[in-house]
Amino acid sequence: AKNMVEKLKKEGVRDVNDFEWISQLRHYWKNDVILQSINAEFTYGYEYLGNTPRLIITPLTDRCYLTLTGALHLKLGGAPHGPAGTGKTETVKDLAKAIGLQCVVVNCSDQIDYLTMGKLLSGVASAGAWTCFDEFNRIDIEVMAVAAQQLTVIQKAKMQNLDKFWFMDKELSLKSSCGYFLTMNPGYAGRTQLPDNLKALFRPIAMMVPDYSLIAEIQLYSFGFSKASPLAKKIVTTFKLSSEQLSRQCHYDFGMRALKSVVTAAGNIKKAHPRMEEELILLRAIKSSNTPKFVDDDLVLFNFILSDLFPRVRDEPAVCRELESEIRKCALKQGLQDVDEFVFKCVQLYEVTLLRHGVILVGQTASAKTKCYQVLTAALTNLKGQTSHNGLLYQEVMTFCLNPKSISLIELYGELDVFTHEWSDGLLPALMKQSTAVDTPNKKWFMFDGPVDAVWIEEMNTVLDDNKMLCLANGEIIQLTEDMSCLFETQDLDVASPATVSRCGIVWMESSLIGLAPLVESWIQKKNKDKSLRHMHPYMPALHVLLRRLLQRSVEFVRAHVKEIVATVDANLVLSMLKMLDCLFKPFLIKEGAIISEDKIRILGDLIESWFIFSLIWTVGATCDRDGRVLFDKYVRGIMEEEEFMLMFPPDGLVYDYRLDDAGTSLTERVNEGWVVVREGPVRWVTWTHDLTPYEVDPCMRYSDILVPTQDNIRSSYLTQLLLTNNNPVICVGPTGSGKTQYTMDTLLRRMPAKYLSHTTNFTAHTTVSQTQDFIDSRLERRSVTVSGPPLGKKCIFFIDDLNTPVKEIYGAQPPIELIRQWMDHGGWYDKKAVGVFRNILDVIFVC
Repeated sequence: AKNMVEKLKKEGVRDVNDFEWISQLRHYWKNDVILQSINAEFTYGYEYLGNTPRLIITPLTDRCYLTLTGALHLKLGGAPHGPAGTGKTETVKDLAKAIGLQCVVVNCSDQIDYLTMGKLLSGVASAGAWTCFDEFNRIDIEVMAVAAQQLTVIQKAKMQNLDKFWFMDKELSLKSSCGYFLTMNPGYAGRTQLPDNLKALFRPIAMMVPDYSLIAEIQLYSFGFSKASPLAKKIVTTFKLSSEQLSRQCHYDFGMRALKSVVTAAGNIKKAHPRMEEELILLRAIKSSNTPKFVDDDLVLFNFILSDLFPRVRDEPAVCRELESEIRKCALKQGLQDVDEFVFKCVQLYEVTLLRHGVILVGQTASAKTKCYQVLTAALTNLKGQTSHNGLLYQEVMTFCLNPKSISLIELYGELDVFTHEWSDGLLPALMKQSTAVDTPNKKWFMFDGPVDAVWIEEMNTVLDDNKMLCLANGEIIQLTEDMSCLFETQDLDVASPATVSRCGIVWMESSLIGLAPLVESWIQKKNKDKSLRHMHPYMPALHVLLRRLLQRSVEFVRAHVKEIVATVDANLVLSMLKMLDCLFKPFLIKEGAIISEDKIRILGDLIESWFIFSLIWTVGATCDRDGRVLFDKYVRGIMEEEEFMLMFPPDGLVYDYRLDDAGTSLTERVNEGWVVVREGPVRWVTWTHDLTPYEVDPCMRYSDILVPTQDNIRSSYLTQLLLTNNNPVICVGPTGSGKTQYTMDTLLRRMPAKYLSHTTNFTAHTTVSQTQDFIDSRLERRSVTVSGPPLGKKCIFFIDDLNTPVKEIYGAQPPIELIRQWMDHGGWYDKKAVGVFRNILDVIFVC
């Protein structure tokens, strides 16, 4: 109002008929409350809408009001369109509030059919309310064509001032105050063009760039800032320079919603520290809301930008002593290391959840995304009831985890039967209804662990913005409570639309954040605490030295000089090596009723170095191509000479041609539980075919069953058996015709202990996630309502042939593989019949 009065004075407005005056939305009393704008006139609706926030009026808002009121005067609808975060939906909602009418926001999707559309339009027409179709151009073009005819019927009835009209074979009452609006993001993924007969029913209005400075200034004034004008300009300048000078990342957003999060953060700090200097408050707010999303290189440049804009402000990071201390305790309790960078990211995630109810954790595989939110939820739960540094109470956190790509779209949101028009709830509505039924002040976090793409995430636009409601295809709307938040864990946002990115807070997890050393330290600590490995404890320091000195160096060598057959990340190689060492330690596990002989214990000192080098070769060096193996062979022999290993490889061939003859310590363990008779002879390196006897073909065997033992299939079978018997999933990679399927089947059917059951399935281009889940479920027994597995005392191995063949979706996801990944991450999946019930899958191993 202050700016508008100044504008009227500047324009010299003196007459009530001046355009600058009549173009404003004005309220009059003429035996009732009347609203006027130009030649449009409306009667106030007296709809109780509650004490909700009001929209900040800018010149762009004024132009939109002018267009929309003119459209309503002509019995048309309004169609604001423009990029994400320009206030299209909020402007329609605020205009409805000014006129005193209810505005129903509907998030459109391709699941909406003409019957659902007709039901919604008829309800709005009879109630005299407004409806705003958010992202209307996501609806199928065929449904749009029918919707145009439905809207034409209502428009003609309004033009004739009818009280009743016929609509879809029913006579309905009509209130002339009803209005229809649609918003669009032209050009975004998953959008279509509107048909011409639909365009003719709406007046378009382009909403491109709002007045950021004015919006920030008014919001800062509302939070009690006295220097709002210069501070608002600094916010806008910061975003302008950042968008121009920082690198282009898919998860960066410097639009209206990012500005709002900065102002909200500043308001929270102002409330907690009313006497703090205002520039310092703003500097902290800008950092807390933007720093989490920047990659390391951009963070340095961003700090330089802030130092130029706030030259005399010295900022000391806000201290969250209680939270940081509890995060460190929870990390140690979960077997993790107390790494400062990791603790800092956990605190950042907490601060972002205070500003946004939609948060995306973005980072490469093994960048600690999952552990970040798990440790934070444990810390917040332990601090329940205590006051944080910003004056808020810590609350217990409940998490609901799901992989949105491990189920179909209709299983995620629900299905509308095309014949009976009956609705079946999907997994997400079921989980949200379950959480709303829990009458506690706890935080509820819905964790979506899987690829983010426009196929499914666009359905949640109204969940992630200020509406905070899930719109289903049957017209049902689930309103989220204040304690609900949606968190997403994904590798990248390359195929997410700007509409999604702008709605969420981003926490970037750098792949080098943790490093490799903490993984090794955690593993060493776990082994030192394991009483069943007490015979190994005297030798752990020597193994720790080898891991610390050579593992990181070996990974760096592979990255610099070797070409991999299949892409891996550094942490994957390290964890694979530690799992391989676990497999080699198994004969020395002290089991109940088992005895480990003294001869077996004495030989341990000779095995540590050899175990290390064998594990290094078949994990860090296992993904090399043929030329890479030659290079890695020279590297391994070099470090063995440099470190003066006691047992060297023979000079002939490659290190890949040899296995460790451990004097029988690992072989006899499987024959006689715990009772070991050590074969005479030293620990040594022998070729894989050392003990091979001449192979004779059984005349009764089918040709397809003949498997001639060679060096390749002997070592592949040995490694597969070693990993599977220690409950580690295995993936075999190689060109077509290299015998992967044959030797894997031979291992599963002939070489595994009796307690292992095996089942085989082939993935094809047409394999669906539903078929995969049904196949696995049909081979398991129900142990309880929430637990499935093979018969007690057995373990089940599922062999999936041609794992990578399922056809990729439009944005690259492969749902059958995502289902397997969900089991590896969370130990199970959701029941298809009992919607919302998570079923743990026990005693199952996958080999692919």
